[in-house]
Amino acid sequence: MPELRKEWILNKLNETGVLHTVELMEQCQVSDITIRRDLAELESKGLLIRTHGGAVKSKATDILFTYDLKINQNRQDKEAICQLAAHYIDEGDILFIDCGTTLSLMPKYITGFSVLTVITTSLPVISELINFPHIRLSLIGGEIDSERQATYGSVAENNIGTYHANKAFVSADGISLKKGLSSYDDKEGAITRMMMENADEVFLLCDASKIEKNSFMKFASISRMDHLITDSRITTEQLKMYRDFGVDVITESKIDNHTIQLNSNHIKNHSK
Repeated sequence: MPELRKEWILNKLNETGVLHTVELMEQCQVSDITIRRDLAELESKGLLIRTHGGAVKSKATDILFTYDLKINQNRQDKEAICQLAAHYIDEGDILFIDCGTTLSLMPKYITGFSVLTVITTSLPVISELINFPHIRLSLIGGEIDSERQATYGSVAENNIGTYHANKAFVSADGISLKKGLSSYDDKEGAITRMMMENADEVFLLCDASKIEKNSFMKFASISRMDHLITDSRITTEQLKMYRDFGVDVITESKIDNHTIQLNSNHIKNHSK
């Protein structure tokens, strides 16, 4: 499949730093035209730089495969998004919390609840919450992805299907009105999609740099989420475009000319 082939190319490029078209043709057993088309698409997303006869890593590839670097990218915006998201949690909620660097910052904003259940694939989320006995934790089992610090795979996907949450807080590497929600990694996308399907209400936490960007693989349509929580860097045009499309955009942006009320009544009374 094209998606799996392109994922293999990115993984191989991360290991070696450079790839040659002839090598890719042999390894993937496809034509020169197909490889060149794959490389052109990946280059258009900033994931590599094409050269004569192959490709080399781009800075985006390093960010994609280095968790510590990724978590500090737009750190202040991610913190603000998580703090805002916490205002939409109520006592007694059962939550899915997705993996990803944005959501790994969320635990510090939810430890004040007396009764809460968190279901997650994220090892950092578990690590941050494990010493709070009033928060009931469930770690979804599966294979461990050390670079993304999360569980994944068919076992994890099947396990998620046995749970039900009233709210899911998920992430994406890209979101656009035309293409929907997308991820750099098909494993992450599959997990996120399962969480969305098994929750009553879905919040997408996404910093503004990812808005109207398409990543490697689409995993859900815009209609699968109920709310988009983003930071103040969202433009006036984007804000209007998404709200006109029927998306509930939650932000403390000055673009709104007001700051939204930070309580659950905002959601309960909201009508698209």
